[in-house]
Amino acid sequence: MAHSNSAKKRIRQNMKRRALNRWRMRNMRVAIKAFDDSLSNGGDAVAAYRKAASTVDRTAQKGVIHRNQAARRKSRMNKRLKAHAG
Repeated sequence: MAHSNSAKKRIRQNMKRRALNRWRMRNMRVAIKAFDDSLSNGGDAVAAYRKAASTVDRTAQKGVIHRNQAARRKSRMNKRLKAHAG
């Protein structure tokens, strides 16, 4: 257990940041799943892709995931979108 005030504050900050990062990851995964559902159910896949790609970019911008991981996720989504369209 932390004894100093600064260490206690650090624990509080880390808890808040972890909760926020977990929310951002969950939000990103939900957007990707919505895109996948729109592909399989015949929804508006292009709009769902734009929303998911934006969410992935925002997650990377906040530092939750690496920018290369964001690029990889978007590339794979785009590949699925083009395979579905063509």
